[in-house]
Amino acid sequence: MMTEQDAAKVLSDAELVPCAEMALMDARRLVDACLGADVPALVHREACAKVGCTPKFQVLVRPEDGPRVAALLQQRWLDSIQAEGLGSEGHVMQPLPAQDAEGEPPCPACGTAAPLVAGACADCGLQLE
Repeated sequence: MMTEQDAAKVLSDAELVPCAEMALMDARRLVDACLGADVPALVHREACAKVGCTPKFQVLVRPEDGPRVAALLQQRWLDSIQAEGLGSEGHVMQPLPAQDAEGEPPCPACGTAAPLVAGACADCGLQLE
C-alpha cells in the first residue's frame, strides 16, 4: 500500500489534474482508497471566490491515473449499491471495463469505450477533449 509520503514524492514533479471535487472528509476517503490501490493522489483546497461558498477540496492525480480512479469510484459505488440491497434481485452489477480491447477508456457519461470523434464520445457526444 502506498503512503501519503510515497504519493507526495511521486507527484512532486508530475503534472496533476483534479479528478474529483468534494467535501474534505470525502476527499480524504477517496485519497485513502487511491493509495490503497497504489494510485498516487493528494487533497488540494480549491479556493472559491464567492461569498459564503462552502469550502471544496480537489483530489489531484496524474492524467494517466484518471481511468484507474474512475474505475475505483465506480467499484465503490457498486459496492455501496449492493450493501444497501438496491441491486436487482438475482442480478449482480458489474463495473464497466477500465478500457476496451483497443485501450480506449469508457465515457464517464454513457460507458461507451470507443475512439473519440472530434474529441467527443462516439455514442453520446460528451465533449472529452
